[in-house]
Amino acid sequence: MVDSERIKFNPAVEISYLSTKKQKILYEFMDANLCTPSHAQAIKMKQLEQEGNISGEAIVSIMAEEKPNQVEQYKIPKKSIDRFFAAGTDRKIVEETIVKALDMYMRQRDREGNHDRGEERER
Repeated sequence: MVDSERIKFNPAVEISYLSTKKQKILYEFMDANLCTPSHAQAIKMKQLEQEGNISGEAIVSIMAEEKPNQVEQYKIPKKSIDRFFAAGTDRKIVEETIVKALDMYMRQRDREGNHDRGEERER
C-alpha cells in the first residue's frame, strides 16, 4: 500500500507491529470506509498491541476518531480582518470574536424579520 501511495510510510511502519489478524481487521475497516490511519492513530494501535490490549473494537474506535485534517474549516485571509484586531491578538480570541459577532449579526437579522437565510445558517 505504501508503494502504491495508498498509505503514508510512517503510519505503515507502526501498523507493521500489529498482528496479522489485527492488520486484517484494520485493512477491512480502511477498505470499507475509504480511509487510512493517521500517524497518531497508528501509534495508538501499536501501543495497544504492545500492551496486549488491542481488539477489533479498539481498532474501529481509533479509526473512527476525527482527524484534525478532516475537520472542515473556513479560511479567512488575515489581511481582510486585521483592521478589527490589535496586532498580536491571539488566534483563539480572534476566532471567538468572529463567532460572537456573527451570532449577534444573525440575532439582529432575526429581530428585523429577515428570515430568508435558511441555507446560510446550515453552512
